[in-house]
Amino acid sequence: MKKHLTSFLILVSVVAFAQEDAWVYFNSKPNAASFLANPINMLSQKAIDRRTNQQIIIDFTDVPVHINFITQVKSATGITVLAKSKWFNALHIRGTQANINALLNLSFVSTIKFANTALNNPGKPYINKKEVIVNKNLDVQITFLYGNSSNQIQMLNGHLLHQNNFTGTGLTIAVMDNGFPGVNTTLPFKRLRDNNLIIGGYDFVNRDTNFYDGGTHGTMVLSTIGGYIENGLVGTAPDAKYYLFKTEATAYENPLEESLWVEAAEHADSLGVDIITTSLGYSTFDNPNYNYTYASLNGVTTYSSKGADVAFSKGIFIVTSAGNSGGSSWLYITTPADAINTLTVGAVDATNNYASFSSIGPTPDNRVKPDVVAQGVSAVIATSSGSLATANGTSFSCPITAGLVACLWQSLPGKTNIQLLQLIKQSAHIYNNPTAQLGYGIPNFYAAYQNGLNLDLSEFNTPKVSLYPNPFSTTLNITLPANVLQGELKVYNLLGQLVFNTFLNNNINSIRDLELQKGTYIYKIKANNIFYSGKIIKEQ
Repeated sequence: MKKHLTSFLILVSVVAFAQEDAWVYFNSKPNAASFLANPINMLSQKAIDRRTNQQIIIDFTDVPVHINFITQVKSATGITVLAKSKWFNALHIRGTQANINALLNLSFVSTIKFANTALNNPGKPYINKKEVIVNKNLDVQITFLYGNSSNQIQMLNGHLLHQNNFTGTGLTIAVMDNGFPGVNTTLPFKRLRDNNLIIGGYDFVNRDTNFYDGGTHGTMVLSTIGGYIENGLVGTAPDAKYYLFKTEATAYENPLEESLWVEAAEHADSLGVDIITTSLGYSTFDNPNYNYTYASLNGVTTYSSKGADVAFSKGIFIVTSAGNSGGSSWLYITTPADAINTLTVGAVDATNNYASFSSIGPTPDNRVKPDVVAQGVSAVIATSSGSLATANGTSFSCPITAGLVACLWQSLPGKTNIQLLQLIKQSAHIYNNPTAQLGYGIPNFYAAYQNGLNLDLSEFNTPKVSLYPNPFSTTLNITLPANVLQGELKVYNLLGQLVFNTFLNNNINSIRDLELQKGTYIYKIKANNIFYSGKIIKEQ
């Protein structure tokens, strides 16, 4: 969808540049002990159960941001608080550069990171760029051609899961998008409504509970997973439960939308959501000073990709769309599709051929992205008016795939999100010879199911890479697979900054006196061209 630049916007654009977006990070959570002793005060029982089932520790990142910190920042001169994150212990704020930097005088503030990265390097000359209005990454091509959705399911062998009564029952999916008009009234969503499968939602953009308004993109996305018109449209997970979250603004493109995405993901986590599907992507913004470069998409730099990986570390399965930039000058995937532990989905047509608009990989750190592909050309969707149509975009190949993730998880309830992710990748048709366009290829969800049933659990449950103890205080031990001669460990703080780097061998590696401050860090290990990542916690 295109945004219209009015004369009013032109007049105020210079004034708007006086306001900067930034994240302010805090150094503590004074009430952490109380929350950790009573986790039900911050997480639903379903969220606690998900952690228990996957042997995930409830930790400092689960504790809410201290309310007094938020209050003091809100009362600071010229500061507007726009979003918050317990995972990063941070707020997304807006104000002048001077007023934002003044927050460093508060004893509980540890770091400030500006969306305009040039402002984070005071010695570097700053060149202001002219504001432009960019197209949203929600653009799709629609023609009202009626038909049925059999091909987009059968391509992935999802119909075989359905025939075995694996239709998403018992799984909860959060859809992050720009609005869901018509979902509460039109026929394609009647089955969801009649079975009380839409269990909640929230509009993070406008801070209200009306999520049935806004842009129509979310409606179309949801229809590919949960829609149902006999002989016309069957979603890939028609019996899953759904939360609908508006995180994407239709009027602007700003890093705030990434912060709202993370905030929604945190809320989804606390509610016990199993799967997040997001057909949103970011690379350029209305303020070009905030634009990402290709080098930024390394999985540990952008706010949303870091948030996606934290969500994965909580046991949630994340499905992201690769983006529709394959035919543009950008070419590559957008963020959070670059996150290390998401299932990033590109697009093919109905005959399994690469869709020319589908964003390509690899990531700048040479990881395979997209991970898999699904039908994104002439995908059958429902519009906000209730009509059936076809549409193009990874916006649809992504949720089509996400629904089958729910069906697969229903069929293999004892598996973790890590195990499911690997099963899906390995089922893809070119797993041994991935390409920049198709990644590992078209997944076969029925094969993934069969492989999961036949899996040697004793072998699969043995971590390929072990870091222990976690949390650690002075010594961190790393064990690599026996067939690995050498690996490399990189440790990043929650700002995405590289704070430690070393080479590893195939024995147990012990790193003593690792000089890190107390806190949570993301690690990346490369071994035999396979990437492993996760979260480690440094104690005092």
